[in-house]
Amino acid sequence: MGRQVEASHFCIHLRHDLHQCVIFDRNAPDARLIGIEYITTEERFLSLPEDEKRLWHSHHYEVKSGVLAAPGVPELAEHSYFTDLVTTYGKTFHTWQYDRDDFPYGIPQLMMGLTQDGQADEDLIRNRDRRLGISTAHKRASRADIPTPEVATGANSWEGGRTVQTRLEEMDFRR
Repeated sequence: MGRQVEASHFCIHLRHDLHQCVIFDRNAPDARLIGIEYITTEERFLSLPEDEKRLWHSHHYEVKSGVLAAPGVPELAEHSYFTDLVTTYGKTFHTWQYDRDDFPYGIPQLMMGLTQDGQADEDLIRNRDRRLGISTAHKRASRADIPTPEVATGANSWEGGRTVQTRLEEMDFRR
């Protein structure tokens, strides 16, 4: 929660239960590729092993709060898309900690999603809204009719006070 970054996702619907996204630091010709996200359905999430579930976050709050946006997409289409996305789960790794370094040092880091009011950096949201000409408050109000799903057990594991993270480990290998 001590670090938040803006992330622009470009996704394809690979199959009925899986989207894959590349993540950039912004939507611009000179944007830096900073990570990936896989998005799956609740049904598929529920079938995952418990250790795998710990890597995934829910999208219910990000959708309902208006924090997620699809700039340039007509409001009706955006609403329809987010009605589907609200029940999904994402696994996100950032490969470039661009808020810390000007080069993609280190190993990929598991990222979490916002899950409740008071977590988002309000200055970050305000600046993004101003730059993109959108209103998070308006998006939140327009999504009030989208049902809020129960979060599946196992998602958002950091809410319990502990989380998992990647680390670099040297090991022997066979030739």
